[in-house]
Amino acid sequence: MTLEAYRKIWPQRMAAASAESEEEMKRMIIIELKDELTHPRVRKSKEQKLAIAVERIRNAPLTPGEQDELIKSYKKIAAQLE
Repeated sequence: MTLEAYRKIWPQRMAAASAESEEEMKRMIIIELKDELTHPRVRKSKEQKLAIAVERIRNAPLTPGEQDELIKSYKKIAAQLE
């Protein structure tokens, strides 16, 4: 369920559309939270990226249950990062 919800918040992203497992989704969330695709001088902090992700999830066309589950996943992954 979380993987499907993740795909819904990134409809234009090929990587999200092609993700076939929760593990792949987790790797993509880590890249997002670490802001790895942004130049190092303009990267945002993990906390800023988490806040942006939560806002995007809350504004996405997901059920409240999907939103809560996806936010919980993001927060759990963020807590595991250095």
